[in-house]
Amino acid sequence: MSEPEKKVALTTTEAGVATETSVAGGASVATEADGATQSEETEQTEAMPSKAPEEMHRRAFIYGLAAMAGCGYAAAIGYPVYRYLASPVEKAATAAAVNEISLPKADELPKGSALMFKFGTAPALLIHHADDTWSAMSAVCTHLACTVQYEADQNRIYCGCHSGVYDPKTGANVAGPPPRPLTLFKVTVHPGSVTVTRG
Repeated sequence: MSEPEKKVALTTTEAGVATETSVAGGASVATEADGATQSEETEQTEAMPSKAPEEMHRRAFIYGLAAMAGCGYAAAIGYPVYRYLASPVEKAATAAAVNEISLPKADELPKGSALMFKFGTAPALLIHHADDTWSAMSAVCTHLACTVQYEADQNRIYCGCHSGVYDPKTGANVAGPPPRPLTLFKVTVHPGSVTVTRG
């Protein structure tokens, strides 16, 4: 007896997918074409959300935070350094801008004594000598910028840092390491005050 005749029919589904129907001995088996499987895989791939843009945004945010933190850290370190370096320049400019200062009641200074005062940002000396003359000069030693003092008992201006000695009337350097005289100012005595003028 011969085998049942095997028939194959190719039909198309409503979705447009080709199927192959094999009829053998009254039983039928439907097999979808390879195109259907490929179509499902494509749909699944398209349905999966892409994580690349989200990851890029996260990295950009982290890099931005790191950059901001770095700028803040640099500013925190740089500003004190800037102030340290700029201070001498600013002080010199401020001191140079002051040309005159009035000292209230300085005319009452006893003979043979001195008054320390600020001329701009630098210390200065006003001296009322025993012969009733006056002199004023910078109190900054020309050697290493130490502050000098008037010593009435020895009639001298003395720098205790390196034993520099200056003349109390002219500010001339007379002993020790100071290379230049002290800067001398002009003194004008008024009733109730003394005016000290640069140059």
